[in-house]
Amino acid sequence: MKQRDAMYIDGGWRPAEGSGRIEVVNPADEQVIGTVPAGSEADVDAAVRAARAALPGWAATPPAARADRLAALHAQLVARAEEIAATVTAELGSPLAFSIAVHAGVPLAVCASYAELARSYAFEETVGNSTVLLEPVGVVGAITPWNYPLHQIVAKVAPALAAGCTVVLKPAEDTPLVAQLFAECVDAAGIPAGVFNLVTGLGPVAGQALAEHDGVDLVSFTGSTAVGRRIGAIAGAAVKRVALELGGKSANVILPSADLGRAVAVGVANVMANSGQTCSAWTRMLVPTDRYDEAVALAAAAVAKYVPGERVGPLVSARQRDRVRGYIERGIADGATVVAGGPEAPAEVGYYVTPTVFADVAPEMAIAQEEIFGPVLSILRYEDEDDAVRIANGTVYGLAGAVWAGDDAEAVAFARRLDTGQVDINGGRFNPLAPFGGYKQSGVGRELGPHGLAEYLQTKSLQF
Repeated sequence: MKQRDAMYIDGGWRPAEGSGRIEVVNPADEQVIGTVPAGSEADVDAAVRAARAALPGWAATPPAARADRLAALHAQLVARAEEIAATVTAELGSPLAFSIAVHAGVPLAVCASYAELARSYAFEETVGNSTVLLEPVGVVGAITPWNYPLHQIVAKVAPALAAGCTVVLKPAEDTPLVAQLFAECVDAAGIPAGVFNLVTGLGPVAGQALAEHDGVDLVSFTGSTAVGRRIGAIAGAAVKRVALELGGKSANVILPSADLGRAVAVGVANVMANSGQTCSAWTRMLVPTDRYDEAVALAAAAVAKYVPGERVGPLVSARQRDRVRGYIERGIADGATVVAGGPEAPAEVGYYVTPTVFADVAPEMAIAQEEIFGPVLSILRYEDEDDAVRIANGTVYGLAGAVWAGDDAEAVAFARRLDTGQVDINGGRFNPLAPFGGYKQSGVGRELGPHGLAEYLQTKSLQF
């Protein structure tokens, strides 16, 4: 039982202004494993004030010195990687092997990349008779989700600090313990007081207060499209910058020349990762009509390997479990065929959902249009490439996707027709330097690499 009584503000741990508490529940056994303070508007205000006071000094710190602090932070995260993985497993439910490889491993790579970028990035350039300066935006309000709790923190905080910004972080209330651990690493890394601040709390209270605060210059939010719209409206009223990474309904397009067995197997694995709680998951598999039955059979066989409690963890909460099971029931009611899984609970204890594969899915069905955020795959037919493009682009989202073909050139030609921010070609590997973000209602702005750093910079030109 981890009972946290303080928030990290202005370089130290201080009690919250109010007495409210947030319980953290292990979704695998439904037991309370910790509590954190429920921050108030007053706590947010104290954190923003600390960030504003620290901004001039940190912005004036040479990039190489900022890089040194990020490298020190990376070293602290490395030293506590096992604890990070165990913490994420406890509060999110992710299988430990996945937590070690992804929930702990990916943030380490991202943090290291920004330590390097801070040294090499061109914060000044000459354009004709002008010197163009790239300067920090200012105070960043970072609001992060529960599905990749540490990765999303690092993907916002590391580039903000590299750019010379200061930060107030409001993590998701379902997974705040790893955020507390991250703040301990920040403190141990010697990052100056006020440069990073942590306020735990509920979204409608602490999150809204952070988005609305006059002392915040940019709001970086990852989460649902509905909340992203609300934050965008708040920021727009104040002419405040936003970076929004929102929902997705990504298409996994298997062209006729592709290795069908590999494409289906990797596609199923992609959807089952993190119990399907991934905004960029390829939840729609598009298959040519003449290979459709074969693909369905392959997918049903592949998903059988993803046993709840072993290779697939629970969903984060009872609310999320019920939401996903509701979508499975909706798919059945709309006429789709369950070829694996279904709405029945696979366990009496824990927020588990049976990994499910749907066939006979029409593009207009809810399970093919709306983000489910669970281990649910829809398989759709297409007649030709134009039809596949129409179906793939036929949602309000455009975050990610995949294309499989006999050679990369054919896959790239098809990928150029997709309205989405990132496409994996024939199983392309994750790249921490590649920009990540969406088209359409999947968001505004980019994270990771140089493009992610640019989100936290503003431009000034000096004419000579």
